[in-house]
Amino acid sequence: MSPQPVHLPFDNRFGQLPERLYTRLNPTPVKEPSLFAFNQALGAELGLQRTDENEAELAQIFSGNTVLANSDPMATAYAGHQFGHWSGTLGDGRAILLGDVETSSNQHLEVQLKGSGRTPYSRGGDGRSWLGPVIREYLISNTMPHYGVNSTRALAAVTTGEFVLRENGPLPGAILTRVASSHTRVGHFEYLASQQDAAGVEALINHLITYHYPDLQNDEHKPLALLNAVIERQATLIASWQALGFIHGVMNTDNASLVGETIDYGPCAFMDEFNQRKVFSSIDRQGRYAFENQPRVGHWNMAMLAQSLLPMLSADESESLAMAQAAVDRFPTLYAEAYAMRMKDKLGLFNTTAEVAIELTEKLLLLMQADAVDYTIAFRALSDSNQDSFIELFDDAVAITDWVSDWQAEVNQSEDELDVNRMQSVNPAVIPRNHWVEAVIQAAVHGDWTLFDEFEHALSQPFTFHPKFSLAPAVEERVTATFCGT
Repeated sequence: MSPQPVHLPFDNRFGQLPERLYTRLNPTPVKEPSLFAFNQALGAELGLQRTDENEAELAQIFSGNTVLANSDPMATAYAGHQFGHWSGTLGDGRAILLGDVETSSNQHLEVQLKGSGRTPYSRGGDGRSWLGPVIREYLISNTMPHYGVNSTRALAAVTTGEFVLRENGPLPGAILTRVASSHTRVGHFEYLASQQDAAGVEALINHLITYHYPDLQNDEHKPLALLNAVIERQATLIASWQALGFIHGVMNTDNASLVGETIDYGPCAFMDEFNQRKVFSSIDRQGRYAFENQPRVGHWNMAMLAQSLLPMLSADESESLAMAQAAVDRFPTLYAEAYAMRMKDKLGLFNTTAEVAIELTEKLLLLMQADAVDYTIAFRALSDSNQDSFIELFDDAVAITDWVSDWQAEVNQSEDELDVNRMQSVNPAVIPRNHWVEAVIQAAVHGDWTLFDEFEHALSQPFTFHPKFSLAPAVEERVTATFCGT
């Protein structure tokens, strides 16, 4: 008996928006697609399962060779500020939205192919991706939710049987299937606003509120309510990055999600030794998106969103500016509150005040930076009933011992006892360290998927110590630069 064909009950909510926001087109077929990764948990949410019988069919679907019934493939148009400069129209240059699917929990998730060929927004690019960035995004995006970080997720990844040409020569091609609550970005509003398209802006506001912010449906001032809601989600998101030691690397407005999810894992990385000024992205030569700058850039991005919505806030220009400024000015406080909550948990100070937690955090980070201490290992070591291994990480034993005394005094004052289990549930033992991601990529390029499988399994249990993947890299193993891969 032949297996049942794969079915995804696509809806097409983005296609209800004005057609100037997208171009309908099918993915460009590839030569010989082969499925090398599939997120079974996410697949189950969408009503899909990978089996030996359907693997070849899944490869055809997630390469774009097969377009399922009811799918409505399209590339969306958006604009953006890149590294603080207006770049004009950008759009999905190598991504095609297939549609959205209702999950088993009655939510809708958009399904998008990334690396699926040229679109009208490719700007001279080939619209393809090579294997490295696909592996990087697959591993990291699927790990982020384990840490409590809102994120797009990867459903599947295929090799294409073709090569793409990059600066260092031909590289094996691949395509990622990315799933998000929504792929809309600040850049979508900037695109419409740059064309003075008030009707388009209003349509996108209504779309977002209907499908992603339904609690705002009855608000008397929907544009302002949406602006405030997006700001709240972005502040919370960036606080979660900072607490984790995650550097996005390319926080352009076209990569700022309107639903508060981490999107686009190009030159991203997790810090090893702590440094507030740490930059990984090879193209961020001025350090605009350095670790310490991420909250400020998030604030700036929200100002760009507010600017795009100004005509919708009030017919009176001065009143509109005042409303937008008041909304944007909330960002630093919202961020600080969210960051304090994260750091309270990481320090095991669940009942103390935010002020005390932040004071201890700032002192600790100064000591970590001075001694180049590994960020993840330090917090994991602190999550132990004995702090000797934590103190040994530092060169300045006197300073860190004094800090531990202050911290323990606060633990004794605000907690019944140190809740080691709870601390270990928020301080990961395994992160997608750059040197391992690169090792996985290099092995896969040479046809060896053993390390990929091993690392993916370890990342699925990130709060469990792993004898290999929980260790910091040796000095010669450190990866100091990351690349977009386009």
